[in-house]
Amino acid sequence: MTVNAMRVSAGDALAVLLAGWEAQKAGGMRASFMLHGRPGVGKTQVVEELARRIGAQFFDLRLTTIEPQDLRGLPYYDHAAKRTLWYRPEDLPDDSAHPSVLFLDELTAASPTLQPTVYGLLQERRVGRHRLPDSVFLVAAGNTVEDGAIAYEMGTGLSDRLVHLLVEASADDWLRNFAVPKGMHPAVIAFIRTRPDLLETTEEALSRGDMIAATPRSWERVSQIAHSVPDRRIRNMMVAGTVGEAIGADFALVADEIAATVRVDEMIVARGAERVALYPGTLHGLAALVYGLVGTLDADTAPEVIAILADIRRLDQLRPGDGFGALPLTELCTHGFELLIAKGLDAGLEQAFLDHPAYADYAAERRAAGLG
Repeated sequence: MTVNAMRVSAGDALAVLLAGWEAQKAGGMRASFMLHGRPGVGKTQVVEELARRIGAQFFDLRLTTIEPQDLRGLPYYDHAAKRTLWYRPEDLPDDSAHPSVLFLDELTAASPTLQPTVYGLLQERRVGRHRLPDSVFLVAAGNTVEDGAIAYEMGTGLSDRLVHLLVEASADDWLRNFAVPKGMHPAVIAFIRTRPDLLETTEEALSRGDMIAATPRSWERVSQIAHSVPDRRIRNMMVAGTVGEAIGADFALVADEIAATVRVDEMIVARGAERVALYPGTLHGLAALVYGLVGTLDADTAPEVIAILADIRRLDQLRPGDGFGALPLTELCTHGFELLIAKGLDAGLEQAFLDHPAYADYAAERRAAGLG
């Protein structure tokens, strides 16, 4: 059965869930949401970020690992009332004073015997006599049969109880809203920026009969490997086992280039011609430098980070003859400042930009070009 919902990025899915929470909090709407998408596309991260944004306790129920009685709770006999009652399970939030997000993950892979119990949660917000407080926001997630994952077709009785979103990987969205804010390794960010087609390759892997595919989740694991494993040979084997041998080999070339040419810490302490000489001479290297600068930004490094980023747009003048004229320097600089300003505003560093002459020159050039 086709999921005929709108296809959205992870960032858009988060925006929808935030709007749903605000509507529920205001009393105008109370709906349960369902995130469909291929394995590793970022569904869980979206819901975790939702919980973080609204300050909610996060309850993660993996429906493939529980039975109906796990949600109903433990029975006991009330001798005075002469009836059986049920202890509430700890997996169901019961705090009415503070927000909670109840995440029903792997819904489409759950046993059909569990579905009637889940119906009660999603439609009536209760299991047996256990009711969810109004402060609980409900989100489910799952894969489809077409994704190559274990999944059952969702019946209309369950489907009708949900607001559906079909989450797809978007390189620009992932870089801006997940990879950069999470401080992922600059080599991963630079690689996906120049090869956005390799962020998610599940469909291609299935068509070839390959077991391993690249996904946003697997690239997060590559970032952890790049940060944590210093031995190049071991690191390359681990990356190949995470995103596949062919993609891993392409990534290794970029990672080696970046490791050899991108030296953010040295550039921050260098001055003048010494700093100019440290700029990497390739697109991969400059992209990694931009993301490295964003990751380094804080109150102490802000003046140097802003100056280094601003000079990227003038590298063809600062180092004539080194081939910078063929690179999109202005685009890199603008993209870098968009990310840098967003992080700076979150950190309360707006004055550092307003007071910096290099940023003032950059902003003046933008205004003169009619770019705001």
